Amino acid sequence: MLCDVCQKTDATVYLTQIVEGKMQKVNLCENCAKEKGVSDPTGFAMADLLLGLGATQQIERGQPSQKCPVCGFTQADFKKTGRLGCSACYDTFADGLANLLKGMHKGLKHTGKMPAKLSRRYAMADRVKSLEGDLKKAVKDEKYEDAARLRDEIQKLEHELQA
Repeated sequence: MLCDVCQKTDATVYLTQIVEGKMQKVNLCENCAKEKGVSDPTGFAMADLLLGLGATQQIERGQPSQKCPVCGFTQADFKKTGRLGCSACYDTFADGLANLLKGMHKGLKHTGKMPAKLSRRYAMADRVKSLEGDLKKAVKDEKYEDAARLRDEIQKLEHELQA
């Protein structure tokens, strides 16, 4: 099997990554592996290895001399290390990173995880706030029957929240 980078020498280093349930393989010869820093895990540049998948081209679409104003990191630094220098780098290199991150993760916004019970409580609290707004509107519009129904629903949800 030939090296995916130079397409000349037989591959001796095989890397496999699973992204969104899809397996991506990179096969490298010994020279290209050393060149890409694969022998040193701290210098592993997956973005550079994914050349065939278009990752580095996405980064390079930004301004060529683009530099992070906070840490001074450049696109070349990202290509070399496969990492960004600081949180401000995400804003600085946003144009090129958006498509790269979209392909690697479920989306571009980190939402985190929370236990189902807590998530349910937040949803109930949001529902109470929404109903309170509807209740005020019903009273203002003199729709007292609707207001009474909303009041009862709010009380029921608040009772559940306290349990």
